Amino acid sequence: MARVKTGVVRRRRHKKVLKLARGFYSGRRKHFRKAKEQLERSLVYAYRDRRRKKRDFRRLWIVRINAACRLNDLSYSRFINGLKKAGIELDRKILADLAMNDAAAFAKIAEAAKKAL
Repeated sequence: MARVKTGVVRRRRHKKVLKLARGFYSGRRKHFRKAKEQLERSLVYAYRDRRRKKRDFRRLWIVRINAACRLNDLSYSRFINGLKKAGIELDRKILADLAMNDAAAFAKIAEAAKKAL
């Protein structure tokens, strides 16, 4: 049986890894072994941070809503409780956008939440 040489297969595999490693610093983009190690770490970070991004945005929205609530003499928790009791179903993303860009509309929502308490 003939010996199997990896020439074409290895070159394709190396090219694939080095292509994905573009933009890495120094030898981590030029040397296959270093590029492969860094690429594995990078993919782990990307996976982790896709999930973390959702948490970070939710925290940001809550901070923005809380700041707008305080301007309307209401705490965040009482505001959310008032919304639930009033039957207003706006998510935090929309509420944060209103708090930042349309203070008058947010004030009306805050008043409705206050009345429902």
